[in-house]
Amino acid sequence: MKFDRSVKIAPSILSADFANFGAEIQAVEAQGADWIHVDVMDGHFVPNITFGPATCAAIRPHIKTVMDVHLMIAPVDPYIQAFADAGADVITAHVEAGPHIHRTLQAIRATGAKAGLALNPGTPAEAAAPLLDLVDLICVMTVNPGFGGQKFIHSCVQKVTELREMIGDREVHIEIDGGVDPSTAPLVVAAGADVLVAGSAVFKGGSVDNPAPYGENIRAIRASL
Repeated sequence: MKFDRSVKIAPSILSADFANFGAEIQAVEAQGADWIHVDVMDGHFVPNITFGPATCAAIRPHIKTVMDVHLMIAPVDPYIQAFADAGADVITAHVEAGPHIHRTLQAIRATGAKAGLALNPGTPAEAAAPLLDLVDLICVMTVNPGFGGQKFIHSCVQKVTELREMIGDREVHIEIDGGVDPSTAPLVVAAGADVLVAGSAVFKGGSVDNPAPYGENIRAIRASL
């Protein structure tokens, strides 16, 4: 995973057909996805349950790009190795998920995966300041985590601007997760984001049998920039 700041589109498989993950991933990558975003939820840290390391291991052979695993779980530390073993390229943990985020980020890096730090809408950019030399990615939640298809929270754009300034010349991606579509993508990219997670905005209108809309949706987001 070589670092570059070009804008990457990371479709969230939360919006894909759960019965058809392998084919959905292949279809969306063929249509221009740069990364594949995997939303892991535990029904405890967030009000929804999705999938765990076994699902990640099962879909890994289908992913030719980057497997970007977002852990919306608490505690995080006991599961880091399992997600690394499942093939995650990036493992992102929430600053709000436990008292020892510094240790969590060290543990992620120790597995060889890239370490991501996620901030909920109510968490200020300053929360990331002491951790900037331990992270490879900061994920700014622009909805409250737990469900797909929510409305973008516009006040989070300022947080992206602040983080971009804080990061300086460090090789740290800024990822946006929540409500990304052609109307919101230009706002966050202008503020400094370079990884855009999009679920319903990419998968709407298409299917494994009719993947062309995935490409149209991805190109619409790119064109908006």
